[in-house]
Amino acid sequence: MIEVNNVSLTIKKYNVLNNISIKVNDGEAIGLVGGNGSGKTMLMKCICGFNTMFSGEIKVNGKAIGKDAEFSPETGFIIETPGFIPYMNGYENLKVLADIRKNISKDTIREYMELVGLNPDDKKSVKKYSLGMRQRLGLAQALMENPSMLILDEPFNGLDKEMVMKMREILVAEKKKGKTIILCSHNQQDIDYVCDRIYEIDGGRIVVS
Repeated sequence: MIEVNNVSLTIKKYNVLNNISIKVNDGEAIGLVGGNGSGKTMLMKCICGFNTMFSGEIKVNGKAIGKDAEFSPETGFIIETPGFIPYMNGYENLKVLADIRKNISKDTIREYMELVGLNPDDKKSVKKYSLGMRQRLGLAQALMENPSMLILDEPFNGLDKEMVMKMREILVAEKKKGKTIILCSHNQQDIDYVCDRIYEIDGGRIVVS
């Protein structure tokens, strides 16, 4: 479960988040919608523990982010454009990440690359990947260790229509497994397809929930 209670954040005298409260139950998918600069991405960064300078409280599975834990290890995420080691290929990048916790096999890495339409034997370096390929590699990274929560910021960027539909179906399948999902997308159809509820953010405030 994810609980955001009265969270505010000011950066250089600008109120990025203003007294935001949301609750995401286990196994639920919620959508965050709003224009550029509305605060969606910053809220996701705070939930992931990338920014802990906020006031208020964020709890993930009962632990306060920035106090009880720096981040939740049970979270897979894509925030903004996924970053990878540019001179390595896709499989090598995922292997480096998997080696940190050592809880998945090489076959699992290959399985998730194939799931998102990438060839694990492709020797092309990530610096030569298109935006869509980077997004797919980012989703494989978010999913491969079977986290209980997914926090995904515009994961459909750069994907063609066929791949968008496949990614939507992947996320619905993850939700059916009991995963908790926070999804941000500029496309309302993505939100409607995947999410159970929607929070609209404007000027760092929840305006519709």
